[in-house]
Amino acid sequence: MLIGEVARRSGVSARMLRHYESLGLVRPSERTGSGYREYSGDDIRRIFHIESLRSLGLSLREIGRALDEPGFTPSSLVGDLIRQTRERIAAETELLTRLNRIDAAEPGGWEEVLQVVALLQALSSKSADARQRAALSSGGQDALPVAALVEAVLSETDTNVAGALRWALVRSGGADSLPLLVQALGSPEAAVRERAAQCLAELPGDEATAELRHALVGPDAVVRGRAAVALGNRGAADAIPELIDMIVAGRNDTDAADALSVLAVEPASAGATGSAVDPAPGATAPAVVTTSAEATAPAERIATALVDRLDRPATEAPARGRLTQALAGIPGATATQALVELADDEDRAVAVTATYLLRLRDGER
Repeated sequence: MLIGEVARRSGVSARMLRHYESLGLVRPSERTGSGYREYSGDDIRRIFHIESLRSLGLSLREIGRALDEPGFTPSSLVGDLIRQTRERIAAETELLTRLNRIDAAEPGGWEEVLQVVALLQALSSKSADARQRAALSSGGQDALPVAALVEAVLSETDTNVAGALRWALVRSGGADSLPLLVQALGSPEAAVRERAAQCLAELPGDEATAELRHALVGPDAVVRGRAAVALGNRGAADAIPELIDMIVAGRNDTDAADALSVLAVEPASAGATGSAVDPAPGATAPAVVTTSAEATAPAERIATALVDRLDRPATEAPARGRLTQALAGIPGATATQALVELADDEDRAVAVTATYLLRLRDGER
């Protein structure tokens, strides 16, 4: 078969066939009387082998080795191809992600494009200071796409940078980040789930509160804890059981007790929306001011629940001590009476704690 016919049937151009011949990959077995190249059936099969290997990403040099070296084994070469392909896909995926983020920012000109690119590059910097500066600047006029902020905060390990990123996320409005954060709550990585819950806890609004309620009944104890503290600080009484469980388990028990004290002095709310955006990242939330209305229904309910856990035989000494300390932030007669009884508790640590708390209560009257 002449070269033109081979080119038509194989789809490989005559020029490429001549190139293969110059490299020694495939040589026509015969010549016509006029000197034209004539390919045999074996030659054509070799051409198809070459094309098949090229489709896998092999170079022509690697193809020559694969076809001509009797001892050549494909395993290592295929392993290299897999690695190179994964690297290429990762690079292309990263490029696509970056382009989507730039598009989401809706830049009005090339100057804005360059600003977004600079912020994205700073967020991926190895320097924590550079990442923090990028987070703080993205909360202003040079806002980053929400997806970029969410991805950054979910992967951030530095506490200060993570705080700045959450602040920027809240400043961005928060609504667009909700679906992304909810999705992250189902991540197989525990650290990602916790960061997502922490972000969700700082977002204001009824939608964020609703998602926190969903997280409150989830399987991850850390996520439930984050949700319970946030809901407690928003006045949601359905967080009370989880907050008490946290105190018993010694899991973030100080924050849980503080949330109970907030619930005890504020009317329970079924849909509290949380506080406004902080003026700056890391700002301390306003302290809860205890009023003279100590005999409130929430306070009595919380005190009763704490006493119930104290009285259970299965509650061990360390947990009883934490429950006693939690009574300090609960106003009302039930909590006071519980402390009076605990002052005579057989556990000396509990008795000493209760006596001290009673003195503080007497001093506040």
